[in-house]
Amino acid sequence: MKETSIPDELDRMDVKILRLLQADGRLANADLAVRVNTSAATCHRRTQRLFEAGYIRGVRAEIAPEKIGRGSLVIVGVVLDRSTPESFEAFEQAVSGLPTVLDCHLVAGDFDYFLKVRVRDMADFNRLHSDTLIRLPGVRQTRTFFVMKEVVDNAPLAF
Repeated sequence: MKETSIPDELDRMDVKILRLLQADGRLANADLAVRVNTSAATCHRRTQRLFEAGYIRGVRAEIAPEKIGRGSLVIVGVVLDRSTPESFEAFEQAVSGLPTVLDCHLVAGDFDYFLKVRVRDMADFNRLHSDTLIRLPGVRQTRTFFVMKEVVDNAPLAF
C-alpha cells in the first residue's frame, strides 16, 4: 500500500532509492543497487530518471560551517517597503547573488522574507548587514535573530 504523500508514478524501489540517497549521497551505484535488490544498470536508469523528473535536485557534501569560519548562524526577517511583484522580483534577484545567504524564503505574516545567513561572528554580520542587507532593493526593515543552538538543521525529508 502506498503512502498518500508519495506520487503514484513512484514505486517502492524508487522510494527506497530516494531514501537511501538522502541518507548517504555518496553511495556508489553498485552499493545502491545491492540495497534495493536490483542490477546496477537498472538502478542507474532509475536514479537518472529520478534526477530528470526533478525528484533529486542534486548531491553535495555537507560542510561543517565552523571548520571554514562560518560558525555563526543568523536568521534575518526582512520587510520590504512595497508589496508589488516588481519589488519582490528585484529583492529576490539581488539576494540570490549573495554567497553568505544560504536560504531565502518568501513568507506570510509580519515579514516578507526570512534569510538564513552564515557568518564568522557578530562583527562579520554587522558588516554584512550595514554594507549589504539593508541596501538590498526595497528593504524597509530587518530584524535579526542570532541562533544560539542548532537543535535540528537540514533534517531529511520524511516520506
